[in-house]
Amino acid sequence: MKALITAGGHGTRLRPLTYTVNKHLIPIANKPMIFHALDKIAKVGIKEVAININEGDKILPQIVGDGSTWGLKITYIEQIGGALGLAHIIKNAADWIGNDDLLFYLGDNIILGEITDLVQKFHDEKADCVLALAKVKDPKRFGVPEIKDGKIIGVVEKPSEPKSNYAVTGIYVYNNNILKAVQELKPSARGELEISDAHQWFIDNNLKVTYQEITGWWKDTGKPEDLLEGNALILTDIENNNQASEIHERARIQGKVIIEEGVKIGDNVLIRGPVVIGKNAVLENCYIGPYTAIGHYVEIYNAEIEHSIVLDYADINCDKRIVDSIIGANATISNVHLTKPNGHRLILGENSAIEL
Repeated sequence: MKALITAGGHGTRLRPLTYTVNKHLIPIANKPMIFHALDKIAKVGIKEVAININEGDKILPQIVGDGSTWGLKITYIEQIGGALGLAHIIKNAADWIGNDDLLFYLGDNIILGEITDLVQKFHDEKADCVLALAKVKDPKRFGVPEIKDGKIIGVVEKPSEPKSNYAVTGIYVYNNNILKAVQELKPSARGELEISDAHQWFIDNNLKVTYQEITGWWKDTGKPEDLLEGNALILTDIENNNQASEIHERARIQGKVIIEEGVKIGDNVLIRGPVVIGKNAVLENCYIGPYTAIGHYVEIYNAEIEHSIVLDYADINCDKRIVDSIIGANATISNVHLTKPNGHRLILGENSAIEL
């Protein structure tokens, strides 16, 4: 079995962050989003992985590398012509897939549990297609399966009257019939080859389509609030590992934390986990509250930060409380009283949200 990960697209709902960084490289708990997918795939025992990337993308392959970090061999496949649908990504990778089975993994999906049971069920039940499902509160927002006698007999995209309270997540396992399916698909009304149509092809051709429920939680990290929730959920599962190089005698650390090497924790600092702090960060006279990820080389003075993601090299010195926020790499947040003339000075990208 091989694995194919999606890492293309433009992440328009995450702008302005994604104007300068591929969505799949945004850190969740200080680890690029796509690294979480690679962790899961490596644990299954798969050795060959292809990553679908935007045409001309040189940065993601540079950061992810050849896969040796995970014991994998990674191939990069460019998505020529832009977004043409998830099924088109598989069609575009047909030569690489060859005669093998396929694990198809949308790179912006974050799950807590493992995917070993999903792959094992595919083999044990000799299924043609296994879909990972998750129970959701509002199935109308997702592709929803109709289930009968343990098999999926239909999938409807964003139905007005859902046949179940499950959503089809972005993790799928197929045998080689998936290549026949994508070859026979016609573009949908929006001009794309839809993955739900490929699943319907399996059903219409009397092939065995079954499912495995994801336990714990699953997040499709399409919006900023999803990133924050995914970050928080992963942080709940961390183990203590404090490698700080300096901790002031009056600093306090409570709860579970990961603090990387080179971190300097100064006077009047309270860190209340779960929190992760990247290498060589500097903290002074500040509060870092639960569910916060602080990147590498970040400096924070005279501020309170909670339930937030702060990317590398950010500099915060503002006498303010920051919550539910994503602070981009190299961003600077300063106290208005430190600059003249007084007033709020803003440079905001498209889709920005700010409260003063």
